[in-house]
Formats: sequence, structure tokens, C-alpha cells
Amino acid sequence: MAKILVLEDEIAIRSFIKIKLKALGHDVIDTAYGKEALQKADERVDIALLDVMLPDMDGMEVCRKLRIRYPNLGIIMLTAKGQEKDKIEGLGSGADDYMVKPFSPKELAARINALLRRLNLSNQGHKFIYGPYEMNIDQKILKKNREIVPLTPTEYAILELLMKNSNKAVSRDEILDHIWGNNYIGDIKTVDVHVRRLRQKIEESPSNPIYLKAVWGYGYIWSVEE
Repeated sequence: MAKILVLEDEIAIRSFIKIKLKALGHDVIDTAYGKEALQKADERVDIALLDVMLPDMDGMEVCRKLRIRYPNLGIIMLTAKGQEKDKIEGLGSGADDYMVKPFSPKELAARINALLRRLNLSNQGHKFIYGPYEMNIDQKILKKNREIVPLTPTEYAILELLMKNSNKAVSRDEILDHIWGNNYIGDIKTVDVHVRRLRQKIEESPSNPIYLKAVWGYGYIWSVEE
């Protein structure tokens, strides 16, 4: 299945997660310390589950470091903090998803499966070319002016969905269902946070986007001239 890194300092929670993931067939490595997680992580890890409150360093910092080191790594933050600003901070640090404790085994499995689908998206032999942008579906790479733009798996999946539906408005609910799955339990504003980060990476003027535009009260559109 997948190789998953679990960073959680509470022994009971870490053991619970480890048992459930192994029962699903995943290969699990775990630790209670952020620095050790950074040492254990490598290119073979598919997904990292990161607690925020740790004894040695902040989980958000671990997330930022992992995201820089492994751009294609799937990252889910695990935290007891459920306020919107905390979720925005977690997603802003590079996480693909955010789970508030306590959570059920079914919800954890659903989130992991949805993220794995994003990591494994492929459509052999297709490219999208719009203006300065070139998306290689086979390699899951976006280039702007021939330079690779580092995207998280979730950012890439959202952009691919919008590019595939260029000049067609896609609702937030459609994006949420397609990327996170129909059974996703979370705030729809998650979509807005990821789109905001996408604009920062790809638009010349994020506050006045040319391609990745909002459709007020509905969702987003990848707008291109026919």
C-alpha cells in the first residue's frame, strides 16, 4: 500500500494510529519527536501524519521543512486545535489536509485514501499548455516559462482539475469531492486556502489573477482565451 510516517508524541494516539494503518496494509514508521521525524523521512515515504504540539519543535515547522525537502510528499496535520486560523496556518505551512482530534479510524482511512489518489493521479501522454504554463500529466509537473513550479500534491490536483475544465467554472463542492472525496469531513474553506497558495506560486499578480480566477459565490475557473 503506502509508506507512512507518523509523528505523534502521545503514546496512546500514536499506537492507535499505527495499529489501524498496519491493519490496512500500510508500512508505518513512527516517532514522538520532530527532529527524529526529519531524520527518518526519505523519498520512499508517501504520506506524513504530523502532530502540531511536540516536545522538541513545532509540527508546523516540521511540515515546512518536509515540504521543501520532498515537494511530492503527502502531508496531513493532526491536532487538537480546531479553530479556522489554526487550519489556515497548517495548510499554509504546506500541508495537504488537516484533521482535528479526536477522529475515527474510518475518517483517517478516508483521508489517507483520498490523498493517495491525488499522489497517484496519472493520465498517460497528455499535456496542457496555456500561455506560459505547461502541465505534464504523465510526470505530474507544472512549468511556467519552462521553469518547474514546486506544487504540493493537493495544489497540483486542484490545478489539474481546473485545467482539464478550462473556461468552465468548477464549484467548491466539486473541487472538494474530486480532491478530498465525497465523505470528506471538513471546512469547504480548505479549497480557498489551497487556491490562494496556488495563486502565490503561479500568478504574476496573485491579487489580480489572469488565469486562476474566482467565480463569486460559486468556485473557481481556469480562464484562457480560445
